[in-house]
Amino acid sequence: MMAERSASVPCVTVRPGGAHGGLRAVPEETPVAMVYNGSTHAVMMATPDDLEDFAVGFSLTEHVITSPAQIERIEVVAHERGIEAQLWLPETLADAMAARRRAMAGPVGCGLCGIDSLEEALHPVARVPESDVTLTAAQVLTAAEALRHAQPLHDQTRAVHAAGFWRPGDGLVLAREDVGRHNALDKLIGALARRGVDATTGAIVLTSRVSVEMVQKCAVAGAPILIAASAPTAHALRLAEEAGLTVAALVRDGGFSLFSHPSRIDTGASQNVA
Repeated sequence: MMAERSASVPCVTVRPGGAHGGLRAVPEETPVAMVYNGSTHAVMMATPDDLEDFAVGFSLTEHVITSPAQIERIEVVAHERGIEAQLWLPETLADAMAARRRAMAGPVGCGLCGIDSLEEALHPVARVPESDVTLTAAQVLTAAEALRHAQPLHDQTRAVHAAGFWRPGDGLVLAREDVGRHNALDKLIGALARRGVDATTGAIVLTSRVSVEMVQKCAVAGAPILIAASAPTAHALRLAEEAGLTVAALVRDGGFSLFSHPSRIDTGASQNVA
């Protein structure tokens, strides 16, 4: 039986008018192991749902596979202390993966825990495929707002991140949630790949900041535009520039900041972004 993705716990709520006891919904955080051909490759703390999407997305963004078709079988197996996502790959892929094995047991805020070298952490970023997708400023705001309304676990707990895919003409196509921002993005990328949704046709939308690994994962997915509620890091923007990825971040209060490759966003005004 799979773990529930949230739990109800007792707490005391303190407000200016006084304090009262009650129950509060909080997200579950469960060790999830990625196991390939019987060998554990990585362990992450994650929200225990959409784990097949997570397994596929993680395998894609960590360059274990290049297509979901390379996975011969997936099984999600619950244990007393956690969950295993068991994947079976052709031996040639399994052997190549063993050469760059990583063990990533660590906090959910980190997407690079346990990497063996600086070169592996900052590997060359994939180049985003050519795409004719453009958005208006209004569509950027609409995409961010659509994701805000597609977060049932966040609405219940106020403690998880979300990643969504928004496409002109279709709106929000898919969304995934997790206690880890990079886990949520991996789940989304896996869901897109498993359903055959072409990421070059729209934008990935995040509730989080834009860090190095988020740019790397979006580039692997092939999405030309990244929209985020919070700020980017300087190195993430350097990678986004290299990848050809448009970054619109700090989406709030009816506006946003446009960083790399601004030509895909029609702001209705002159743009002076280097």
